[in-house]
Amino acid sequence: MKNSILKALFTERFFKIIFYVIIKSMSKRKIKPRILNSGEKPKKHSFFGDLFLNQRFLAIIGLTFLVLIIFPLARTYSQKRIIEKEISDQQKQITDFENANKEMTDMIAYLNSDQSLEEEARLNLNLKKSGEQVVVINDNSSAASTSSLIAPSKKSNLAKWRDYFFN
Repeated sequence: MKNSILKALFTERFFKIIFYVIIKSMSKRKIKPRILNSGEKPKKHSFFGDLFLNQRFLAIIGLTFLVLIIFPLARTYSQKRIIEKEISDQQKQITDFENANKEMTDMIAYLNSDQSLEEEARLNLNLKKSGEQVVVINDNSSAASTSSLIAPSKKSNLAKWRDYFFN
C-alpha cells in the first residue's frame, strides 16, 4: 500500500517536472502553447485541403489503388499459368509426335531393307531360298483339344448350375 502511494506521488511529481521543463523550453523559443477556447478563430481550410488531410479518405484512396492494382495482376498471373500449362502440353505432344515419327522412320527403313522383303516372301508367299528345305509341322492335338472345348455339352441347365456351385 505504501509503495503504491509512493509510486503515485512519484509519477505525479515526475509529470509535473516534465510539464514544467516543456513550458520553460517553449517560452525560451517563444512558442505559444495552444490553448483551447482562447477566443482565437481556427484557421479555415478549403474543402479539398480538409479532404486530403482526412486519414479515412486517404486510407480509402490507398485501398482503392491497391485493389485496382491487385485484380489485374491476379488476372494476368492466372492467364500466365494457363498459357504455361498449354505450352507444356504442346511440348509434350511435340515429343510424342517426334517419338512416333522416329518409330515410323525406323519401320520404313526396316520395310525397305532386303531382310524384310525376304521375311515377307517366306511367310506370305511360301518362297524359299535355293538349297533350303521347308518343313511344315501340323499340330493336330491342339486342334482336337480346341474342338472339344468348343463342343456344346448335353447337360441340362440345372445340372450345370449344380456342378458350378457344388463341384
